[in-house]
Amino acid sequence: MANIKSAKKRILVNRTKAARNKSIKSGVKTAVKKVRVAIEANDKAAASAALLAATSTIDKAVTKGVFHKNTASRKISRLAQAVNKMA
Repeated sequence: MANIKSAKKRILVNRTKAARNKSIKSGVKTAVKKVRVAIEANDKAAASAALLAATSTIDKAVTKGVFHKNTASRKISRLAQAVNKMA
């Protein structure tokens, strides 16, 4: 256990940030899952709507510093490609 005041504070701050990051990552996973479910159901309209929402969620995660911009770009690209393959 930390004895120094600044070390104790770091522990608290890190816990708070970890919880925030976990929440954002969970939201991204949920948004991606909604796109995947719509694709499996062959519902082009729902998949497109879910893709738009997922893209927004992933971009917000980048601005919060949870994901690197290239990681987000890759995720969005793969989702868009999967939606576009539906015909």
